[in-house]
Amino acid sequence: MEYNVVLPKTNENGYYEIRLESIGGLGANLCGKMLGELGAVYMDLNAASFSSYGSEKRGSPVKAFIRYSDRNTEIGINSPVESPHILGLFHEAMIGKSAVTAGVTEDTEVVINTDAAPEDIRERIKLYAGTIYCVDALRIAMDSKTRINMVMLGAIVRASGFIPLDAALEIAKETIGKKYPALLEANLGGIKRGYEECISRHFPPAGYPYVPYKEVQSEWGYENAPIGGVNPCYGSTVSNDLSASREGYIPLFIKERCINCGLCDTTCPDMVFQFSKGEYKGKEAMINMGLDYHHCKGCLRCVDVCPTNALVMGVEREHPNPEYAMRNQRLLPEHMEYEEAGANSYVTSESYLTENRVEGGLV
Repeated sequence: MEYNVVLPKTNENGYYEIRLESIGGLGANLCGKMLGELGAVYMDLNAASFSSYGSEKRGSPVKAFIRYSDRNTEIGINSPVESPHILGLFHEAMIGKSAVTAGVTEDTEVVINTDAAPEDIRERIKLYAGTIYCVDALRIAMDSKTRINMVMLGAIVRASGFIPLDAALEIAKETIGKKYPALLEANLGGIKRGYEECISRHFPPAGYPYVPYKEVQSEWGYENAPIGGVNPCYGSTVSNDLSASREGYIPLFIKERCINCGLCDTTCPDMVFQFSKGEYKGKEAMINMGLDYHHCKGCLRCVDVCPTNALVMGVEREHPNPEYAMRNQRLLPEHMEYEEAGANSYVTSESYLTENRVEGGLV
């Protein structure tokens, strides 16, 4: 079905622009693609969408850019969106790590995944101006058994004021329904709740300066990188805080059950488990001392592989200070890009609903 849509406002080029700021693993790339297809297929608009990211791994910064224009205006640029009409922030902890609110004006609609009120968020992110839409996408995703990007899609549709909700539901049926039919109803429910449950407030310019958009520049590039330079951390995540890409759950360690078999350390992709020399059953052995949650992305492979249920799944919000949390002292670089980021999103598995809780976790 095609909807007759008139763009409420455009920039000097005749474009309506959206920028999504996220972290790898939260689905901003797919959300951007769906928004682009919404414009071209369902709303009789010219549309373009693309994403920008580095290594495809959880914890890496991700940006998605979407442009709309009417049929008589061609989209002739393929550059980042500098001054968005809608800014989607998939995680509030990204604020302060990079200038994610750069280019935001009084006419910008800012949609943010948070359980805080718009007034609190405005102070926290030091927003120059604009309308803030707050939606607790993490809670809704966990309740609806969907993903955070679907909840954010619903909230972005609401903030736009012109994208029909029915069109968003149709694109979800086409995109997700064909590939994952069993998850379709949950995703449709997430979109609807994101649309219905976001709250908003407009803020005029006051108190905080305007932040201009500027592309991120690395200290080293092709012109000044040392000849024969070596990256000692290739393919690893030791320099990023992966907690921002967790999906609502963490492994909890029940030390008295542990037999120090090392299977958790073998299966962990991110060097989370901390073993040191000690004694087990009267013999010298490498002893599991705890988990480096800073580098844990919540994949829960360790929970699956543990033979004694010494590792169980727990809801992260219920365990803000998990026992046996221990940073890896050998992997403490001077600068952490997302040091303060917290957990979010959701694991699509429904198995936790039928399991029994053991000491705050599941077996």
